[in-house]
Amino acid sequence: MPNEHEIGSFPLDCQPLRRNTSTTSIKHHCYRVSSFIRRSSQTVKMSTESSASPIGIANLPNQRHKIVAKRGAAFTIMVAGESGLGKTTFINTLFSTTIKNYADHKRRHQKQVDKTVEIEITKAELEEKFFKVRLTVIDTPGFGDYVNNRDSWMPIIEFLDDQHESYMLQEQQPRRNDKIDLRVHACLYFIRPTGHTLKPLDIEVMKRLCSRVNLIPVIAKADTLSPADLAQFKQRIRAVIEAQSIKIYQPPVEEDDEAAAQHARSLMAAMPFAVIGSEKDVKTGDGRIVKGRQYSWGVAEVENEDHCDFKKLRSILIRTHMLDLIHTTEELHYEAYRAQQMETRKFGEARPRKLDNPKFKEEEEALRKRFTEQVKIEEQRFRQWEQKLIAERDRLNKDLEQTHAQIKSLEQELEQMQGSAVRSHGRR
Repeated sequence: MPNEHEIGSFPLDCQPLRRNTSTTSIKHHCYRVSSFIRRSSQTVKMSTESSASPIGIANLPNQRHKIVAKRGAAFTIMVAGESGLGKTTFINTLFSTTIKNYADHKRRHQKQVDKTVEIEITKAELEEKFFKVRLTVIDTPGFGDYVNNRDSWMPIIEFLDDQHESYMLQEQQPRRNDKIDLRVHACLYFIRPTGHTLKPLDIEVMKRLCSRVNLIPVIAKADTLSPADLAQFKQRIRAVIEAQSIKIYQPPVEEDDEAAAQHARSLMAAMPFAVIGSEKDVKTGDGRIVKGRQYSWGVAEVENEDHCDFKKLRSILIRTHMLDLIHTTEELHYEAYRAQQMETRKFGEARPRKLDNPKFKEEEEALRKRFTEQVKIEEQRFRQWEQKLIAERDRLNKDLEQTHAQIKSLEQELEQMQGSAVRSHGRR
């Protein structure tokens, strides 16, 4: 029941305006209302049995669907891990088309001694049932390919931070219609199927990635392990992830939808996902044509859940949780970066570059060492040159002394000769 002093949320002296009220009176009444605002809220359920026609609130999801269908979606996925783990094959298999071309592995041994991890961006537009997705695939060739992989993860970390920084700066501009968004929504970290446990490099990289992106660990080439070894390998990886406090992506569990909740739990139980990649069609023993790999003992099927977790990974990336990956990137990782930067920086101030970057420290140390060695070489050359000059000076001084001695000797001989000549002339 409304209060006796209120009609709806308006005081008695500020009742809703009539249609014939002029513009001036509208402004006057609005100011009067603003000083007497009282807020009230209540939930009213619309009865479907009412004879009145619906007002159209239930049609809002359809409007949203039309907007999203017209606009499409943008999805950015990063694949990280050592070379030769089938990252390119997996991406092409995942989207059933050639997204990335295969690298020339013959040139792998022709790399320079100075190791570098590159960032390779591939863009494609996919369409299914008139819905378009602007796909961006980010690869990291060169990662983990060297004996010394110290700080090899820095280009990846810097790329992730740079994308958050670029988007934040674009949000501060007056015109934000044409924003370029390369924020990574999901990072698939490929693990070599050793059957033992995670390497220190894998642990270090995943610890740094999990706070910046939705991290999904993937065991590559699952067909190289037996089912028992694969289950044990998964258990060891889960134990290391928990012990090292590595936060991997967890799909949300919707308690009001039992089927969706059960599916989310099955996805979490399957992590890390073990996958098989193949773009070739092979024929199974019962005559079916499937994507898989042909072996002497049979066929390893890509989409067979008894052989690998490819379908589960495809479900979490595309079919059921793509939107959640996008929202999690926006609301969790980007907001965390934005809040951290706004606490430490002034508005519009550029992000300071880290001078204590380990990569720069290593280069600085190498340059300092080279400079010190060069200085030592130059000092040694200077000392040798100084010694030669001193030796030459001593030799010249010695020659000069000998010359003076000879001159004195000649002068004495001359005096003696002159004295002898005078005495001889006096006798005559």
